[in-house]
Amino acid sequence: MFLRSRSRLRTAAIAAVVGAGVLTAATPAAAAPLAGTRAYLVITAPGATAGATQAIASNSGTVWSTYDAIGVIVAHSGATDFATKMRAVSGVQKVGATRTSDIPAEAANPPIPAAPSQATPATTEPLRTDMTQIGADKAWAVNQGTPNVTVGVLDTGVDDLHDDLKNNFDAANSASCAYGKLDTRTGSWRDTDTHGTHVAGTIAAAKNGRGMVGVAPGVKIASVRIAEKPSGLFFAENTICAMVFSGDRGFEVTNNSYYTDPWLFNCPDNADQDAILEGVKRAVAYAEGKGVLNVAAAGNENYNLASKTRDTTSPNDSTPAQRTITNSCLSVPTEVSGVVSVASITSTNGKSSFSNYGTDKIHVAAPGDSVYSTVPGGLYGSKSGTSMASPHVAGVAALLKSANPTATPAGLRALLATQADDLSCTDSRCAGTTAKNNFFGEGRVDALAAVGAGTPPGPSFENTADVAIPDAGAAVTSPITVSGVTGNAPATLKVDVSIVHTYRGDLVIDLIAPDGTAYRLKASNGDSADNVVATYAVNASSEVANGTWKLQVQDVARQDTGYVDSWKLTF
Repeated sequence: MFLRSRSRLRTAAIAAVVGAGVLTAATPAAAAPLAGTRAYLVITAPGATAGATQAIASNSGTVWSTYDAIGVIVAHSGATDFATKMRAVSGVQKVGATRTSDIPAEAANPPIPAAPSQATPATTEPLRTDMTQIGADKAWAVNQGTPNVTVGVLDTGVDDLHDDLKNNFDAANSASCAYGKLDTRTGSWRDTDTHGTHVAGTIAAAKNGRGMVGVAPGVKIASVRIAEKPSGLFFAENTICAMVFSGDRGFEVTNNSYYTDPWLFNCPDNADQDAILEGVKRAVAYAEGKGVLNVAAAGNENYNLASKTRDTTSPNDSTPAQRTITNSCLSVPTEVSGVVSVASITSTNGKSSFSNYGTDKIHVAAPGDSVYSTVPGGLYGSKSGTSMASPHVAGVAALLKSANPTATPAGLRALLATQADDLSCTDSRCAGTTAKNNFFGEGRVDALAAVGAGTPPGPSFENTADVAIPDAGAAVTSPITVSGVTGNAPATLKVDVSIVHTYRGDLVIDLIAPDGTAYRLKASNGDSADNVVATYAVNASSEVANGTWKLQVQDVARQDTGYVDSWKLTF
């Protein structure tokens, strides 16, 4: 299910094979599935699906689609022992049902979503808080993105006729992967809900003086519909189809504001879910291997993804039941290696109440509360969720790719992280440092930095070891050894400090350069508030950068204690 709070191709009947071996049917046609028919992933070694394909037919199944390059076959069968028999076939590595419900009748001949009638275009284009929050409004004056960059919206579909989207929409590279088979008929990509159109607007709504502006209004949007109708669910075979298509069509970025149904978490000790994990992982890796950066919403359960214990919502296509889970169980695609997982923040940079979190699970954060964007029919509306945060990051990634056209997906991930603005913890569940924590990962994405405005940040060095600060005692120090930096420190040396203390007015804080020179960061005063979480700029241009720098802290009054939590230097 999707994550909410809670030149055109020819339309004649043709068949063609594209990169990973997915059959492209311009007009799907199949017999309606019989009651009891389920979908399965049959996993083999990449490039070795032929034997399994033959075995499927001899074990009461039919091949629905094949991705030979990644060793994945989607099969349909009404036989209750199909998976058991196929697991015994030589060369078959994994087999798993992708759903606990029957294949819907619509799979045989999916209707094309209707083109909605369009409202009169808006006459104003107000600047919105979410865009100023990430610096997009300033980025537009530098670089709005290039049409050579395409962002694939893997979602419920997109209204390609919307006044704010139509000029940026790439119909030739849009399709439907609902029901697990590629459908390139004109309009197959249209929205069956409102979710995908809303996501698309946040990424790249045009800067045309009407309605609203997306993060990267100069890039292209392609729609790959993966939500089925009427269920609205996103099954594994749909995700696999969409990822392979994204790679074959050369998208630079994809946005994935959903989790792969019916399991909130897929556990490797369950044969069905293990096959889902493997199939989606291979498809994601295939897309990245073709140059695609995949961005995904972290989820809206207010769940610690680094401390999993139970799931009460799965399977969501039949009857959910409470089950015990562990950290080996993953939400896909957001927890798949290489995918940029996005948390949601409020307009005041706190964690959104619904946003999932977790140490080393969240990569970056972006606004996701009451985000105003496009909805079908030429209209606009507000939605909340990590679904709304993720497209902000996809848009920033598109700006990065526009400004750095040779950047690889790994390079784009690194830039997103190093350019992100640090956010400090906002409640007791938050763990880590201001520089990186389990609520916001590396921090809030920065669209202005993405387009190369200003001086890019230099190398950073951090010490996260706790150092106790004695009450009314001697000064203590926390060292950082800097190496590999040429010349002197900058005139704007950035010093991030995180100190836990019950009366911060007692503290005197200095930065000690390698030659012993002290730079006062904070004097003692009457400030009775807790903790010091601050960034200081120091003119250290007379100091050689390499060497051991120290943060020196002294408590000059009695009755309150604390410790240095972490500190960081950025040159």
